Amino acid sequence: EMHRATYTTQAAQKLANRRGEEALRAAEMLCAAAAARGAAKYPQAELLGLWKSLLLCQFHDIIPGSSIHRVYEESGALVRGVAEKARALAAKAAAAMLARKKDALTVFNPSSTPFSGVISLPAGWAGAKCACGSALPTQKDGKGTIVQVEVPPRSFATLLRANEGGKAVSAPGAVRRAKGLLVLENARVRYEIDTKTLRVVRALDKECGREFISRANPGNVISLYDDHPHAFDAWDIDEYLYGMPVGAPEVESAEPFEGPVCSGLRAAFTIGSSRFVQTIRLAAGSKRLDFETSTDDWRESHKLLRAAFPTNVVANEARFEIQYGTVARPTHDNTKWEYAQFESCAHRYADLSEPDFGVALLNDSKYGYRAKGGELSISLLRASTEPDPVADRGAHRFTYSIIPHAGDLAHTDEVVAAAAELNQGVERFEGLALECAMQNAQCTMHNALPVALEGEGIDLAVLKKAEDSDDLVVRLVETRGRRATATLSAARHFAKATPVLANELEETGAPFALPEKLSFRPFEIKTLRISAR
Repeated sequence: EMHRATYTTQAAQKLANRRGEEALRAAEMLCAAAAARGAAKYPQAELLGLWKSLLLCQFHDIIPGSSIHRVYEESGALVRGVAEKARALAAKAAAAMLARKKDALTVFNPSSTPFSGVISLPAGWAGAKCACGSALPTQKDGKGTIVQVEVPPRSFATLLRANEGGKAVSAPGAVRRAKGLLVLENARVRYEIDTKTLRVVRALDKECGREFISRANPGNVISLYDDHPHAFDAWDIDEYLYGMPVGAPEVESAEPFEGPVCSGLRAAFTIGSSRFVQTIRLAAGSKRLDFETSTDDWRESHKLLRAAFPTNVVANEARFEIQYGTVARPTHDNTKWEYAQFESCAHRYADLSEPDFGVALLNDSKYGYRAKGGELSISLLRASTEPDPVADRGAHRFTYSIIPHAGDLAHTDEVVAAAAELNQGVERFEGLALECAMQNAQCTMHNALPVALEGEGIDLAVLKKAEDSDDLVVRLVETRGRRATATLSAARHFAKATPVLANELEETGAPFALPEKLSFRPFEIKTLRISAR
């Protein structure tokens, strides 16, 4: 019932921590894959050192944001270095498995859900094509060029440089003005945005035939609040804060853009003493509406910045992502315990669902959520002064997103896939290509890892080399809160799997031969050692 502000304070540290976690996960996978092929030595000492650095910076009071200023000068550089060094290890492993090729770009999707998202092309590329020669639709984005790519789970995909992008155009009506509003629309979803306030005044899931944000209660309500906790400045948010709004965006400019990859609105606004740039973006074929937000100089003191999305979803509970699962919390205040959950922790998303429809609010680096009634909201930035008198002052960049989905959270992979796409994304390797892509024009993608998993709702969360042998260690997680089955198989020279006991020491139980069909209880975690015999 205390220290709810620790979900938000020292935002830069939390952002660097999440990027470090993701980069290490991808690096372990690729390094284990390269070692299993005999292409490169597994960098065990280097990875161990990076994990120690990351975990050190997860210490209380570092990651909660409640340390003195000097701590963040030192730990900030340390944890940012984790992601940088992990990516270097991943690039070295990829280079050992892929062929060097001029004007090639290979991406790796570490997630267990397909990646269908937007990436930036290397500098100087005017377009991109598949290895089969088909040009992909591209779009200018600032000084660079972006392209939408599809990458299967745990797979590589190679793009080749083209002189120009594909000739595809946006679907009719993708962007248009109507009665002072900007309409963003594709075949799946429609959003109406008030360009004077940046609020989403209407949202319609066309596939489900369900309006989930109405004009009476618009979404993306950005508000600035007075934030003077009674005690523990960096640690606490008091419940009366939500009744003390002191600012709303004053929009300086709002320019729509349109293209075959994505369409949206680029806006600049001031709130309080700070100026922000926000790009509201809808990718072709996606339901997810992104709010890419940045400031060069957050200069507030004792203020809290939040964004709210009232929906018409009726649910007694909201679900909040935690590590390897979700936890349910009430959306009402019938008891003092429920009232005390006015600011709750979540990792990449919080979700409100009815049995046949739901809406999730995602983020790429935030942790403080509120879910009361049909409203989902998120804390974006704070400005405490004790024990760090300049906490969070300066530049920030973050994205939050809204996505509707059919069914409840237990019966869709759409939210988990969107969260992975927004956070984990893909790893990029310039100048490298799949060897099979150059030999066979139809073979542009393949599973990058020495293990394969077939089954819905099961995440291959970890792949690494064992600490004491050349065995592989995999961790499989049921992500939807349902009973499920999945078939695990491995490359030919790996013949068996042995359950690892739940003591994190990689001690084992009784082995079984691969491939094997595995059964999972809701949110069950299975850790296995994969060996040759």
